[in-house]
Amino acid sequence: MSTEPRINDRIRVPEVRLVGPSGEQVGIVPLAKALELAQEYDLDLVEVAATARPPVCKLMDYGKFKYESAMKAREARKNQAHTVIKEMKLRPKIDPHDYDTKKGHVVRFLKQGDKVKITIMFRGREQSRPELGFRLLQRLADDVQDLGFVESSPKQDGRNMIMVLGPHKKKTEAMAEARALADARKAERLGRTAGSDEDAADEIVDDIADDVDVTEVQDAPAEVEAPEAEAPVEQPAAPQGA
Repeated sequence: MSTEPRINDRIRVPEVRLVGPSGEQVGIVPLAKALELAQEYDLDLVEVAATARPPVCKLMDYGKFKYESAMKAREARKNQAHTVIKEMKLRPKIDPHDYDTKKGHVVRFLKQGDKVKITIMFRGREQSRPELGFRLLQRLADDVQDLGFVESSPKQDGRNMIMVLGPHKKKTEAMAEARALADARKAERLGRTAGSDEDAADEIVDDIADDVDVTEVQDAPAEVEAPEAEAPVEQPAAPQGA
């Protein structure tokens, strides 16, 4: 079934409660009268409350209304934030370099406004020393306390120990900051490119000015080309014995 409201001739009721173009209450009028007013205002008669008795209809530009509704829905989806839980797995005897790498990922997730599930995986005899995992989780929580907080304290779950970190910033705030930073970087790149082009053009003009003296070119007299010398005329040879 179509979810769009009925408009104009698709409305099949004897009378409607009419609302004017500016939101004013016209009252209950026959459907024919409402359609006549719609034609007079060059608008559409749109059923906005079909379950009312009688149905409520409004005079509006339905095409414009649909376009504005689509834009609002698109903006709402753009600003909609979905809570995402990321997961990071560590070992109780993790190498310092690996720990820094894992911590960097956790920092990035928290900055994006996402929750992070930290899992310590125990193997073999490590299961008899859960304090190693607890201390590691406590250390990580202290290292990222400026960006997140412990939402779920460390708990043993079979061979694993789990802790959940929550971000201080909401997802919408993180998204807004990320967009603002991206816009600033884009504007900076465009400004740097434009400045480089202007500097290059100025350097070319200066080089030309240094190589050519405009005054000398304007004041120098025009050179008069000398006429070409005529080729000598060959004299006939004198006869022998003369």
